[in-house]
Amino acid sequence: MAYFSLIVPVYNRPDEVGELLESLTHQRCKDFEVIIVEDGSQQPCEDIVRAYTDRLDIHYYSKPNSGPGQSRNYGAERAQGEYLIVLDSDCIIPEGYIDAVKAELAAEPADAFGGPDRAHDSFTDMQKAINYAMTSFFTTGGIRGGKKKLDKFYPRSFNMGIRADVYKALGGFSKMRFGEDIDFSIRIFAGGYKCRLFPEAWVWHKRRTDLRKFFKQVHNSGIARINLYKKYPASLKVVHMLPAVFTVGVVLLLLGTPFIPWLSSLLGLFILLIFVDSSVQNKSIKIGAISVVAAFVQLIGYGTGFLRAWWKRCVLRKDEFEAFKNSFYK
Repeated sequence: MAYFSLIVPVYNRPDEVGELLESLTHQRCKDFEVIIVEDGSQQPCEDIVRAYTDRLDIHYYSKPNSGPGQSRNYGAERAQGEYLIVLDSDCIIPEGYIDAVKAELAAEPADAFGGPDRAHDSFTDMQKAINYAMTSFFTTGGIRGGKKKLDKFYPRSFNMGIRADVYKALGGFSKMRFGEDIDFSIRIFAGGYKCRLFPEAWVWHKRRTDLRKFFKQVHNSGIARINLYKKYPASLKVVHMLPAVFTVGVVLLLLGTPFIPWLSSLLGLFILLIFVDSSVQNKSIKIGAISVVAAFVQLIGYGTGFLRAWWKRCVLRKDEFEAFKNSFYK
């Protein structure tokens, strides 16, 4: 029986699944099984999975669409490992990943854990810029947690591990269609379980390929934060409000508000900071410039989602289903 069960929900991403599975064949440690759960895809990946049955301990399941959280639960019910590791289908796994997880667990036991993400050399400049916006301390990367953080570390479902018995005790992921990984992490901490960041257990995580898709993603994240607040009031921290404050500041600046002349200077300093930091990290002035745009899209996307959800859920008193059924419950 494998020590780790890698659970991957898939929705219309056969090519990316192939890249993920190929990377898993190069793991130095082979003590894992792979569980692929097809979540009602119109473009199934069964043929791609079948091509790896001679190189991986792999199991393929297909089910009607129910969202990523319920698909992970479906895979967990069929897993044999002592630890479950949840990965997104658009990840590529470095060859030392399982070794890094085992080393961390040997050094200090954990009930649950998560790892960071990085940009692969093969990613486009846009993907690298979006990756910077998603991971930088100067954007909501500081909210996501890590070595430099504004809030404690909450594992995210693109790279999350948990003991199988703890997963079962918590009842797995909830039925939320978005923000379900943060919901699960909140319940991990609330249950008194030990959860840690494994900094060396990182993955390459593909990002959205254009700014429109990226805006939609982070807008939904802003909405999910208010939905989580309504479910767990103590989960909302001041740092979660910063993108909304940023958004309001940008709007005031665009309106030419005369009462805050220092706002443009602060915004200029922020732009310079993002440009220089990203250019240095990515060794590219072009990516640095795109990162400025990506950072604005991220903060304003998240901020508008947050404000929109605050208005519908907290002012108009609508429930989650009625407020966002067109976004989350198609």
